Amino acid sequence: MRPDRFEAPSDASVKGFSRARTTHRTQSARAALAPAALFLALVTGCQLQPPAATPSPRAPEPTPLPTAASPAAWLTLTDDEGTTVTLAEEPERVISLTPATTELLFALDQGGKLVGRTDFDDYPPDATELPAVATFTGVLIEKVIDLEPDLVIAGGNNFTAAGDVARLRELGLPVLVVYAADLAGVLDDILLVGRAVDAEAEAGQIVGQIDDRIAEVGAAIERLEHPRVFYELGFEPEIYGPAPGSFVADMVVLAGGEPVTTSDPVVFSISLEQLVSQDPQVIVLGDAAYGTCPEAVAQRPGWDSITAVAEGHIRPVNDIIVTRPGPRIGEGLAALALAIHPGAQIDPPDDAGGELCAGE
Repeated sequence: MRPDRFEAPSDASVKGFSRARTTHRTQSARAALAPAALFLALVTGCQLQPPAATPSPRAPEPTPLPTAASPAAWLTLTDDEGTTVTLAEEPERVISLTPATTELLFALDQGGKLVGRTDFDDYPPDATELPAVATFTGVLIEKVIDLEPDLVIAGGNNFTAAGDVARLRELGLPVLVVYAADLAGVLDDILLVGRAVDAEAEAGQIVGQIDDRIAEVGAAIERLEHPRVFYELGFEPEIYGPAPGSFVADMVVLAGGEPVTTSDPVVFSISLEQLVSQDPQVIVLGDAAYGTCPEAVAQRPGWDSITAVAEGHIRPVNDIIVTRPGPRIGEGLAALALAIHPGAQIDPPDDAGGELCAGE
C-alpha cells in the first residue's frame, strides 16, 4: 500500500481530451439466472411383440418438473484488471482501499455505506472517522472480515497488493479493482464505481462537471505556447518526477505543458544531469505542501543553469487535487494549468490547497 499521490506508469499512451467510454466494462445481470431443468423420463412398460406386429408406441416426451429459480445477481461488472465481479445485491457495507475512491464515494453521496478505509484517507474530514483497514504495509485482512463488507474497492497496479486482493477473493468477498492510467481513465472509473454502488446519475453529474473543466482549460491554453514543465514529486533522497506515459505526464500535457520526464516508464527518479539537459522552463512543486518552497529550489547547487530557476518560474501547486484520481481532478487540472500559465483565463480551483509556499 502506498499513498496514491504517486502514480505508477502505464503502457497506455497519453490521451487528449477525447476518450472512448468503455461500454464493455459492465454487464447487467438484473434478470434472474435461468434455472436448470430437471426431467423425469416417463417410460411405459414394454411387451414382447410378434415379428409381424406393429412397432411399440413411443414413450411420451418427458415433462419438465417445476423447480425453484436460482437467486438473481444484482449486478455484474468488469474491473480495470479485466476481472468479472458479481454483486448479489446492492452494496450496503463498502470498504475503500484507496483515498481517491473514499473521496469519490462521499462525492456520490454514498459515504454512509463506507465501513472501512486506508490510513491515508484524509478527505473529506468525515472519512477520517472510519476505521482504517489498510496501512502502508498492506491490508489488515482480519479487520476487513470483521466489518463484513459486501463490496471492497481496491487500487490496481499493485496500489493494493495483488496478494491481498487474491486473499480477499478467496474469502468470498467481491473485490472491484480500479486503476486510472490517465485522466480519461479517471472518468471511466468514476462511472464504474457509480454503477457499483447504484449511484449512476450522481457519477454522471460528476463526470459532466469534470468534462466542463477540461473544456475550459483546453480553450484557455489552445493558442498558448507549451513550455517544458518539470512536475517535482519530491527531492529527497533523489529528485522525483513523472515517468513517461504516466498519469502526471498526461496531466501536464492537458494543462498546456511539455512534460519533462524520467528516462524509463517504471522509474520516477531523475538525475540532476538529466534534468539540466532537458532544461525545464517551468518547475511545478507538487511537494510544496510538504515544505518545498521556490526560494529553496533556487538555492540548490547546480540548479541555477535551468531556465525555470534563472527566470523565476518555480510555482507551487496542491498536489493532492492534481494527482489523486478522484472527483476533484477537474479542479486539479485547472490548478496545474494556472501554475504553468498564470495568466490563462481559467477560474481558480475551489481547493487551492490551503497553506502552500507563496508563488511568484
